[in-house]
Amino acid sequence: MSALGRFLRNPAGLIGLVLLLLVLAAAVSASFFYPDDPLRLAGRPLQWPFANPRFPLGTDNTGRDIAAQLLHGARISLLIGVVATLLSLSIGVAVGAIAGYYGGWVDDALMRVAEMFQILPNFLLLLVLVAVFGSEIGTVTVAIGIVSWPATARLTRAEFLTLRQREFVEACRTLGMRDARIILGEILPNALPPVIVYAGVVMATAILLESALAFLNLSDPNVASWGNLIGAGRAVLRVQWYVSAIPGLAILLTVLAVSLVGQGLNDALNPRLKGTP
Repeated sequence: MSALGRFLRNPAGLIGLVLLLLVLAAAVSASFFYPDDPLRLAGRPLQWPFANPRFPLGTDNTGRDIAAQLLHGARISLLIGVVATLLSLSIGVAVGAIAGYYGGWVDDALMRVAEMFQILPNFLLLLVLVAVFGSEIGTVTVAIGIVSWPATARLTRAEFLTLRQREFVEACRTLGMRDARIILGEILPNALPPVIVYAGVVMATAILLESALAFLNLSDPNVASWGNLIGAGRAVLRVQWYVSAIPGLAILLTVLAVSLVGQGLNDALNPRLKGTP
């Protein structure tokens, strides 16, 4: 059975895929349903959901439409998750591949650099980068990618250490292939499946990190993001709890969707772990 077939037979993966497609549909349709600026003042503040047909999810404490911010915020969360994940994987795979293939002092030096990034928790290092370079959404996205690469590097390194002594690699060396061709063309394709699976964890973490920054008013206030909406509802959490609860539920479902898709990919790409022939 192919990897796609195994994925489609996985209930958890399918549920995650459906949820992720719903989030993607919300992001794509945001401009259709709410073509105006989602951060504009739309009505009376703190209207409860379904109390006014104009605002099906209510308004926040400044009178902005929560539904508009929710749909447009899906774009921001997905964009941050995808871009930060690609940046993190690019750095991590490059570092891990070089360290695992060459070993020796190259491996020691690169792993010490990775350990330097892991001395502080990801979020604390992210706070430092945002404080130094600013809180624009592009800067925040790059900063999340920068703090997230060490785990990917270690995973890639472990795969390369296992694969670099295999017969097909020795045959490539015997044929006189250059190191770059062996790394990129022979070893990397065989080392990627666990990295692809781990990408789901990186993406979910990226979304949560941006939301945490926004909750602390350290993300870009000029964009409609779920974290900013949660932060706006913090002041009225005891009474109008829905302001924070609605985007919080959106974040929960998105992170759950990414995690379930990652689990489905893991089962599909590593069938022996499930006992599948």
